[in-house]
Amino acid sequence: ASFMPWLIATALLHSAVVTERRGALPGWTIFLALGGFTFSMLGAFLVRSGVLTSVHAFAVDPTRGVLLLTILGVTAGLGFALFAWRAPAMARGGLFAPISRESALVLNNILLAAATATVLLGTLYPLIREAIAGEAISVGPPYFNLTFTPLMFILLLLVPAGPLLAWKRADAGAVAQRLWLAAILAVLVGAVTLAFVAPRSLFGAAGLALGAWLMLGSLVEVAERIRLFRAPGSESLRRLRGLPRGAWGMTLAHAGLGVFVLGAVFETTWKDETAEVLSLGQRLDVGGYVLTLEDVRPVQGPNYEAERGVLRAVAPNGTLACTATPERRLYPAGGQTTSEVAICTRGLSHLYVVLGERRQGVEGQAAWLVSGYWNPWALLIFLGPGLMALGGVVSLSDRRLRLAAGRSAAPAKVQPVPEPVSAGGEA
Repeated sequence: ASFMPWLIATALLHSAVVTERRGALPGWTIFLALGGFTFSMLGAFLVRSGVLTSVHAFAVDPTRGVLLLTILGVTAGLGFALFAWRAPAMARGGLFAPISRESALVLNNILLAAATATVLLGTLYPLIREAIAGEAISVGPPYFNLTFTPLMFILLLLVPAGPLLAWKRADAGAVAQRLWLAAILAVLVGAVTLAFVAPRSLFGAAGLALGAWLMLGSLVEVAERIRLFRAPGSESLRRLRGLPRGAWGMTLAHAGLGVFVLGAVFETTWKDETAEVLSLGQRLDVGGYVLTLEDVRPVQGPNYEAERGVLRAVAPNGTLACTATPERRLYPAGGQTTSEVAICTRGLSHLYVVLGERRQGVEGQAAWLVSGYWNPWALLIFLGPGLMALGGVVSLSDRRLRLAAGRSAAPAKVQPVPEPVSAGGEA
């Protein structure tokens, strides 16, 4: 519901750069803008109508769903109808070679649009199947691993090359020469991981290599802008200080993408989870940590009754990591039971502890189902998007972009933007 608009909006931002700098891809830009709005409305419909059963669907209101569907149909239908009518009259913009930054951004648009289509199909297919055949099914990770993951792998593999390509016509060989060191280092990261860390995890090795490739590619892009090692140190420092905020924003966004990939790979490949029924004093091992259930006490909240567990978490080195206090709450008014997870942060990693329902232990003792989840480097999953958002804020603060927006507001008719003198520029 929220990922599809994000994918389309990402394509829109990159397409808008081409329209601003070169006057090209105006049709793509408008189409993606309409798509971003449409998917935002579709997401609101999915989570508020009750048409899908999910922990993220927080309302079951068919009347509201019909209203949202009507708004979606009217706005999206009229918008795309107007686009189909007026698109042939749009200026085509500047021409560009197959190897150029424009072509790279077109490929970016195609891959992101295809990835959005796979997520859309996986989201709506259970509804379509139930409506046609009356059979309730679910679409799980295997579908997305076979469809979405290859598309995104190709896209992320090409990201570092995009900013190094010149507008209108570029030299692929020159770009490869600039990225060869980053490529070798990324391959070494994957090879070391596969040889010494996780010999049987090809996915983990490839994912870490891809994350390193994205981060190193961002550094190469900055080094090329300041002519590092190709100009005197004072000149490189002067160039570094003079880099526009739009360039820094792009670098932060692409580096944040690499950080997110690293976090997602670590959390997916090396996570550990265990669940056992524990009585007081018994232990649970997860991710090298030892959790001991010391106490379970009743707690009275403002509108709920709860059982609060007290678990001592001991790190692999024998030191006390934290004292976790998960809760199992009952809300009498609605008869709803929820679990409040206890999170122990250890560096960039998370240890989750969940207190489950009461069970019958050995010799009639009271016992509880306790679940432990060790998620290594999980904070990178949040730090990466944070860097991407910071990159967007930094780009928006660029004075040149605000001035360009003011100048572009004056003409009443879309005109191709004159070709820039320099072959470089920010993406």
